Amino acid sequence: MRILFFILVSVGLFSCGSNQDKTAANNMDDKLPKFEFAEDIKNFDFGTVKEGQEVEHRFKFKNVGDFPLIINNVSASCGCTIPQWPREPIGPGEEESILVHFNSKGKEGQQLKTVTIFANTNPATSEIQFKANVVATKDTTATP
Repeated sequence: MRILFFILVSVGLFSCGSNQDKTAANNMDDKLPKFEFAEDIKNFDFGTVKEGQEVEHRFKFKNVGDFPLIINNVSASCGCTIPQWPREPIGPGEEESILVHFNSKGKEGQQLKTVTIFANTNPATSEIQFKANVVATKDTTATP
């Protein structure tokens, strides 16, 4: 009986500490830097683009966390997409943007591209996705 009592007390003590750790972690997550984008970053549509045309869009965001936001890297799913991002920390309440440049040369049809942002946020990655319908241009150099 004493052993059972000891086990129950031990489990109770360990679970209390665990709940405190979870609460502290949740409170810290609330203070971490956070992206708040000005638009839907999962469904941006460049619309119809002629093959070879280059288009770009600036995705504006605000750091709504309590600490500076640091973007470590931004990578694209394809070499046809080039992202540009701020290299300096973005303070709480500050606004910035990520510029995404898409080159449709050699692409045809519906395109869906992903840009991954690596930052000191929770979660550590965020994704921008855009699409474009690339239509072929007429080849004016072809002989009839």
